[in-house]
Amino acid sequence: MFSTPCGILLLMSDYLFRVGSFTLHSGKESTWKIDCDALLDEELEAIANIARDNLPHFGAVHGIPTGGLRLARAFEPYRVGGSNITLIVDDVLTTGRSMVEAKQDFRFPVGFVIFARGECPDWITPMFRCSLS
Repeated sequence: MFSTPCGILLLMSDYLFRVGSFTLHSGKESTWKIDCDALLDEELEAIANIARDNLPHFGAVHGIPTGGLRLARAFEPYRVGGSNITLIVDDVLTTGRSMVEAKQDFRFPVGFVIFARGECPDWITPMFRCSLS
């Protein structure tokens, strides 16, 4: 748990991987969950730093709410002026629906996710692929 400059307390998960009964953002039921709220901002910054060399130069970043918003902030320093590519990011991709819907809003989109739990469209680069459903 930590507090923001406004004094609002935020709860962070203690575990990146959890088992139990979960309804994922996609609506899918699962017996396990990847909870990227457990990642520190510094870890997200390291992920962005590592991933940027495997992505095209991008001029804007769009985070999928809510998991992709912190990740988008981590990618902000790597924007390149003059590029018309928008990087769409999320922490975990399950069905890809949120990413595909967001793609429609941008002329030259590319995608990045930390974890892909299922099939990953070819325009999205996953850092890690999970072959388990």
